[in-house]
Amino acid sequence: MNPSVMDYQALKNLVKRGEGSNLEFKLKTNHPEKIIRGVVAFANTNGGIMLIGVADDKSIPGLKYADEDEYLLVRAINKYCFPRISYTIERVQLYDEREVLVIRVPRSPTRPHYIIPDPANPDDKKAYVRVGDKSVQASREVREILKGEQAERNIRFSYGEKERMLMQHLGEHNSITVDLFASIAGISRRIASRTLVLLVLANVLEIHPSDVVDRYTTRVLQ
Repeated sequence: MNPSVMDYQALKNLVKRGEGSNLEFKLKTNHPEKIIRGVVAFANTNGGIMLIGVADDKSIPGLKYADEDEYLLVRAINKYCFPRISYTIERVQLYDEREVLVIRVPRSPTRPHYIIPDPANPDDKKAYVRVGDKSVQASREVREILKGEQAERNIRFSYGEKERMLMQHLGEHNSITVDLFASIAGISRRIASRTLVLLVLANVLEIHPSDVVDRYTTRVLQ
């Protein structure tokens, strides 16, 4: 018996935990775009498990035609996600022939991954990251940070007047945004953005992605 293969009891225990940063439930596959958004977000963040055939209220009705659902999902992931995402799909047998699909997505070494809705127009692409139990569209800064983390080079930055103003603001307030930093330091949004991205990559700041506006805080040393 492969230890990674889940049985019904293990599935029930997992569902009991509820949705979170590494776990998402979907009842059906009739909106595959929402499922692949979650798959991309898991790959871009810390990995996770997507359960298809489980309701938000933690009931487990399962899927009647799991073959068809799996086919649709695999086709959607392979067609719309770029670069390709590595994942596994397994099935958990329920009562009366019904099944739950378990999609495991590891944190990807080739982040960021994007969804390209129209393969004929590859520039129209969106990346997603996981924030709590939601898949949030990644801002330009989040995408730059994901790319920079993969490069693993030593980040150097010069500590000048704008950095001093930034740290002074963070000493008095909990967080800052790109636009607020640009306005306080009297610099362009582009320079504010680049400075904050570099400081995140240098482990000085931490970014908190959001579908409204990302916030930056000083990194708490462990």
